[in-house]
Amino acid sequence: MDGVRVGNRIIGADSPVTVGWENIGRVQGGPVKQAFFTWFQPTVLFALIAFWYYAPDSIAKASTAIMLGVGFRLFLLALEWVNPRYDSWKLTWKELVTDLFFVGLGYTILRLVDGYIGDGVMVEAVQNSFDWDKFAWFTGLPLLFQAFLISFIFDFGQYWMHRGMHNWHPLWLTHAPHHYITQLNINKGAVGNPVELFLIGLGIGGFFDFLPRAALLAGALGLAVGSYQHINVRFNSPRWWRFLFNTTEHHSVHHSRDFQGSRSNYSGTWIIIDRMFGTCVDGEAELLGMEGGRRMTIRETLVYPFTEGWKTFKERFGRDRYGKGLMDGPTAEPAE
Repeated sequence: MDGVRVGNRIIGADSPVTVGWENIGRVQGGPVKQAFFTWFQPTVLFALIAFWYYAPDSIAKASTAIMLGVGFRLFLLALEWVNPRYDSWKLTWKELVTDLFFVGLGYTILRLVDGYIGDGVMVEAVQNSFDWDKFAWFTGLPLLFQAFLISFIFDFGQYWMHRGMHNWHPLWLTHAPHHYITQLNINKGAVGNPVELFLIGLGIGGFFDFLPRAALLAGALGLAVGSYQHINVRFNSPRWWRFLFNTTEHHSVHHSRDFQGSRSNYSGTWIIIDRMFGTCVDGEAELLGMEGGRRMTIRETLVYPFTEGWKTFKERFGRDRYGKGLMDGPTAEPAE
């Protein structure tokens, strides 16, 4: 397999990857269907921004955001059955149950842990220790600009955390289980080891003072853009959308079985960050996963960083100068 040169890398040498927007399939059907799947994403984005910008204080709160998020994801789940990108990605009961397990984990245990040791707690501890004043002047900026800053600052940090997970072995051990998914569906973003899900959610935005409504607007950006990363729906996304934002196509390349393809498109929302640092690959892939598409069990996903970390430790530090395992039973030393 020859692959395609993108910058100084060869994409698709290990597994098929379609490179270039001009080579990607488009929604087929009548003008109404094509218009719907072309303008659905921008319409939802601008509608959510307008809602949170003008909503009265009585409903502009976190509980409303949670309900909107759940309802929107249920709608997208139904949309996967209407216009799937690939039939091979169609959701099965086994996949659905696995996804819901990790979604439940995120809403319960991980949320509880984040309340005790998450980025908000760490930022507050740093500020209290050094008696730093917050950057209160941020609250004087235009509301929509504050929302953009919250989203972009968080995604910038997430980009480098995600990239670090692909380049530093200890972090890779936490992230690897997420790359064993073999299809993209609406809840696949929740599938992964809890340590990785905690790390990828850390941010430095808490150092800055923003208006609460700006945070809700930033959440709307994440919902209306980030939700499409893991989804089995084909859209005719406008060119400006694909230039600015991460898409299903981008993220499918990141999850491809091609090594170089998987080391691209690290951002969560703003693919323009990848463009800035030369890690963006415009394209898509159908064959996802690792080890030829082996599906990882829930149990293995939960223990993988610890079991593989122990194996790595033994391989690197578990042998003496005679090649004997330090944790093996006693053997006679070789004759001089």
